[in-house]
Amino acid sequence: MVTINELYDLDHTLAKEYLQRFTYPWEALKGIHDFILELGPTLKDYQEIQPQVWVHPDAVLAPTAYLGAPCIIGPRTEVRHGAFIRGNALVGADCVVGNSVELKNVILFDHVQTPHYNYVGDSILGYYSHMGAGSITSNVKSDKTLVVVKDKEETIETGLKKMGAMLGDHVEVGCNSVLNPGTVIGVDTNIYPLSRVRGIIPAHSIYKDAKNIVSKA
Repeated sequence: MVTINELYDLDHTLAKEYLQRFTYPWEALKGIHDFILELGPTLKDYQEIQPQVWVHPDAVLAPTAYLGAPCIIGPRTEVRHGAFIRGNALVGADCVVGNSVELKNVILFDHVQTPHYNYVGDSILGYYSHMGAGSITSNVKSDKTLVVVKDKEETIETGLKKMGAMLGDHVEVGCNSVLNPGTVIGVDTNIYPLSRVRGIIPAHSIYKDAKNIVSKA
């Protein structure tokens, strides 16, 4: 339930071949910078609008948005007023990066929406996933120890000090929720607003709180 093949349809990202190198999605985080530098110059339909920043001509960029290198912005994606892309960001097609949203070391699949006051760092967001207003990924533990991914049945050492959240395809995160370091949310799962989420959340479920996760089936 936590592998790349279980979480994502890789046909909806330019990172398909890159992600296929790994078993778990967080294993890809360390190499996003170098991958973007490899991929960018090969994108024939994109324009390098500044060094190491490749943007598709059909993307819409607000003049107040900041695009840090390296990054890639896909076709028909909207980067709105005050967005802050710090770098190491691959943003797919038909995405929204909204007002006061901050992205850092991320892969956003196609049709991902981060529209209002979101922080997304050291994370991968799957196809058609959506972050409600004010929801964030927390990517560093308060005690600064290495992040582990765990649920009741297993614990997986990531070896990473910084890891946010891995959102499967079609995940909905409610407004003002906090996804704690090492959170993995299975496909087609909804997170209630104001939630504090950690660990592995099953696919096709509704997360009301840590003790109340119900199946959609």
